[in-house]
Amino acid sequence: MPLRVYDTLKQKKTDFVPIHPGKVGMYVCGMTVQDKPHMGHMLAFVSGDMIRRYLMYLGFDVVYVQNFTDIDDKIIDRATKEGVDYRVVVERNIEAYHRIAREVNILPATHYPYATHHIPEIIAMVETLIAKGHAYAVDGDVYFRVRTKPDYGKLSKRDIDDLISGSRVEVGEKKEDPLDFALWKASKPGEPAWDSPWGKGRPGWHIECSAMAVKILGETVDFHGGGEDLIFPHHENELAQSECATGKEFVRSWMHNGLLNLRGQKMSKSTGHFFAMEDVLKEFRGGVVRFYLLSTHFRSQMEFSRERLENARAALERLENACRSMDERLGRLGSGPSVSTPAGRKLVEAAREAKTRFLEAMDDDFNSAGAIGHLFDLIKTYNVLLDQDEASVAQSREGLEAVWSALTEFDRILGLFKNGLPRTQEDIPADVQKLVADRNKAKQEKNFQLADEIRRQLNDQGFVILDTHSGSTVRRR
Repeated sequence: MPLRVYDTLKQKKTDFVPIHPGKVGMYVCGMTVQDKPHMGHMLAFVSGDMIRRYLMYLGFDVVYVQNFTDIDDKIIDRATKEGVDYRVVVERNIEAYHRIAREVNILPATHYPYATHHIPEIIAMVETLIAKGHAYAVDGDVYFRVRTKPDYGKLSKRDIDDLISGSRVEVGEKKEDPLDFALWKASKPGEPAWDSPWGKGRPGWHIECSAMAVKILGETVDFHGGGEDLIFPHHENELAQSECATGKEFVRSWMHNGLLNLRGQKMSKSTGHFFAMEDVLKEFRGGVVRFYLLSTHFRSQMEFSRERLENARAALERLENACRSMDERLGRLGSGPSVSTPAGRKLVEAAREAKTRFLEAMDDDFNSAGAIGHLFDLIKTYNVLLDQDEASVAQSREGLEAVWSALTEFDRILGLFKNGLPRTQEDIPADVQKLVADRNKAKQEKNFQLADEIRRQLNDQGFVILDTHSGSTVRRR
């Protein structure tokens, strides 16, 4: 089955064919860094990371670009209120992003371009648009002539005549048409500014992404991603100015994630409805947050709630427990011969079926939610067989390794675990392992009072006992 991707512009799924064989250029709109990341940001960035990981799994060489908007009115306002240079605000929040991205296991982007680091490219693109008649300068500002792009509105499916009724010219603007938007803004006294042919100023929001995408990825990009709230006006304006500047198709596939809602309202700083990632991570580890965000198709709307995060934590723990159970049994087998058993043969077939279904889901527009469902079908089969005939499962290295291999491949794509699948004795101190051994001995001697006391002692230290027919193991809670 070929990889099929839904394109916002075409409004349908099409087979993915890269512009350059074996290579993929992907641009994802990053944060405007006036504040620290919130859960709404992470939905976009975790989704983008999952898509990138799957493209890499398929063998593509992926150049992944995620920008930082490091100059705009909000950043300037925040810096003014704090009485600091705008770059203090910028670097503080970019550092916070990188720290949180590591927590939720987002791979570093190939490039993290800053708007202020690409002023020459931005100016060059604006000059091209002016030379072609698509833009005009007035009193230090430069505006894009929307009406010179006959198909303007094609991405957001908006009619240009309908847009006129909702448009207006703000105080201080000297547009030819209310629909026109700023490519370059003349600076106000005391604001950060850069030299340009039109006087000192700074770039408009939309032009930065066009200039940086074309500079790094070329005039046509395989994928352009971001939240669906960016479709209009940001991506619509990006598309218009880019195609007018280059004369070429800007993006092959526009990919937009749904929004994370809090009590029905979009999570954003502007509405005050958001949960800062730093606060969420105090209660839920990064893997739980990542699992939660991937458990719904990235294009769907999601509702944020503590209950859903708790459910994600419980589900991830089921997966971790199964992995540790498999690792323990593989360890007991050692290097001896594998015995073919009925349960082992069923596990091999279940792993093969799960992998087929998992990849079919991912090929269907990166459906991580469906893929996770097939992953848990495999875990369920393993647990059922373990309950029915533990000896038959424990004797089959072939069956255990088939499931372990499938889960390892799945995690290459989902990225739920930073250091590979969880193992039985992963980071367990020697004194804790001794307590487990003492408890196993107490149970063998039918000293259940001592066994219960050791369990409570381990629990107080943050460890959970996993009892099986063949003994007990421990993991961190």
